[in-house]
Amino acid sequence: MSKTTNKFAPEVRDRAIRMVLDHERDYPSRWATVVSIAEKIGCSPPTLHEWVKKAEVNSGKRAGVPTEVADKVKALEREVRELRQANEILRKASAYFAQAELDRPFRR
Repeated sequence: MSKTTNKFAPEVRDRAIRMVLDHERDYPSRWATVVSIAEKIGCSPPTLHEWVKKAEVNSGKRAGVPTEVADKVKALEREVRELRQANEILRKASAYFAQAELDRPFRR
């Protein structure tokens, strides 16, 4: 779960990203494009710039790990962490019960 709330709908993000990519040639730099469009949609320029970079990574135009792969890795790391915790609990329980069995009086 994200630590921040998503103020902007995915449609708004996609439209803003398309606007930056479509109008980039109309401005002297990408940053100027981002600043102009960010003002129009009501977000901060660094936020919009991150959206554009992430979209480029996801489309393969920029080097980096696509969002889908990063999400999968994060889920797998969480699963590994949970499994390690479960193994540790089972290891301790096994040792506890083994010791309890040894401490039990022998019956004939």
